[in-house]
Amino acid sequence: LFFTYLNLLSRIDLDELMKKDEPPLTFPKTLEEFEYAFNEQGQLRHTTTGEAFVFNAREDLHRWNQKRYEALGEIITQYVYELLEKKCNMTKVILPVDVTEEEPRSFIYLSADAMSNPAKLLVLIQGDGVVRAGQWARRLIINQDLDSGTQIPFITRAKEEGYGVMVLNPNENHLEVERPAKPTPLPSPEVSDEPAEKRERKDERESKKKRDFYEKYRNPQKEGETEQIPIRENSSPEEHLLYVWDHFVSNAAARNVFIVAHSYGGLSLVELMSQREAQVKNRVCAVAMTDSVHNIWHQDASKSIQEWLQQHCRNWVSSPEPLDTPVEPMLPDCPRLSAGTERHELTSWRSFNSIFQFFSKALHTGDEYEEESSNTVTTRSSHRTKHDHNHDD
Repeated sequence: LFFTYLNLLSRIDLDELMKKDEPPLTFPKTLEEFEYAFNEQGQLRHTTTGEAFVFNAREDLHRWNQKRYEALGEIITQYVYELLEKKCNMTKVILPVDVTEEEPRSFIYLSADAMSNPAKLLVLIQGDGVVRAGQWARRLIINQDLDSGTQIPFITRAKEEGYGVMVLNPNENHLEVERPAKPTPLPSPEVSDEPAEKRERKDERESKKKRDFYEKYRNPQKEGETEQIPIRENSSPEEHLLYVWDHFVSNAAARNVFIVAHSYGGLSLVELMSQREAQVKNRVCAVAMTDSVHNIWHQDASKSIQEWLQQHCRNWVSSPEPLDTPVEPMLPDCPRLSAGTERHELTSWRSFNSIFQFFSKALHTGDEYEEESSNTVTTRSSHRTKHDHNHDD
């Protein structure tokens, strides 16, 4: 059967076949051109039919459909940035703070009082992948709604409850530039009297080329080769969080910092604790993780970090159990609670109310503790200044 498959491939010029069957990989640049818009419920709908987004716009053209989806995703990213600025009144701040004209850059979003709010600061950290500032999950934004897929409800609620807000952008790590195409070498002339064994090896190579090409046709991937120029001190999610901590969070006025960290964001946070343990303990009141992928053993988290996480952190995980049901911990760190959903990307939205209740309770408990112990024990807020500019590396 395999040889039949190879013989069939050898008779088909897949390059030509692909050109005939696949439409050009050029797509609209705006939602309007895509003929989609968000309705009053924040759902993406076709402007003519009113239907939800359809991934398989062209049957049997998976790569083309995937490229179309990615093109829409890029438009969604810009749309969410616009919402952060216009609806949430957030300000874009360029990173690194001392960026030069020539080098690649990233950015975060700050509320007007993010650095000056004396009481509370909320820091939002998404997972890894294609999502950018303001998003939890692109799939949810496209297929469900803006509330479940973006961080906007968290920003709005936080502002209503008197928090300053910082929205991180941990996946904006490099500038991608196209690498110039290499010239294709001319085929070597056929040699009729070459040994049969050499000819067979050559035929095998040709068959492999065709198989590889077939795989490229079936599996979506970029056509042109690209190279990535890293963004200074922000070339990974972990580096980005450390940079934002050192340049923004540690210099913010808030006595109490609160963090929501989804998926890989939880891993980055544990990494930050390993680098800046004393600072985090002195500044952070509570951490809400949602389906975090951190691992205290693989990340060599110290006993003192584990104990702090047990006391100040909760992880709402994907689970069939009702919301807030305790879930058996896998490792001795933060308590795990059900997010009331088995879908990883939905965990932040489903635990939304529980997270804010947890923060309020943590703040209330912390305030009571400070009142009781202000004369005898150094509190988090008064102890803070000692560590503000001392890095724990």
